[in-house]
Amino acid sequence: MYSHTTIGTNDLTRARGFYDAVLAPLGLEVRFSDDTMIGWGQPGGRPQFLVVRPFDGRKPSPGNGSMIALLAPRRSLVDACYAAAMGNGGTDEGAPGLRPHYHADYYGAYFRDPEGNKICIVSHHAEEALVKARNHPHMSA
Repeated sequence: MYSHTTIGTNDLTRARGFYDAVLAPLGLEVRFSDDTMIGWGQPGGRPQFLVVRPFDGRKPSPGNGSMIALLAPRRSLVDACYAAAMGNGGTDEGAPGLRPHYHADYYGAYFRDPEGNKICIVSHHAEEALVKARNHPHMSA
């Protein structure tokens, strides 16, 4: 059902530097780039995350209440993406951490890119050491 996500920018060079750093820990790479858009995706795959110049030529604007959430297979990758965002012009919207009000293993970080788009990087997985401890027959809760 999901094909791709598109957000706007009028500074593709800045967006490329920001998202190259932020998406690298997730293994996403540039799959397509021209003077109107850049698309990142899995190696060998099609672009799934696109940054484009608005087709109407007007200033890009983030939506009120809109957010893009990207999946990370491990919590350490959430941390790495957030650190890359903070080191490349992003603004904090919520440091990495557990959000148990969503569910017990929801570990996310929130930030805005240089254009103001809100991005979340989230892992829904328990850490491997915690899973092993929970499943060990001699460990008590």
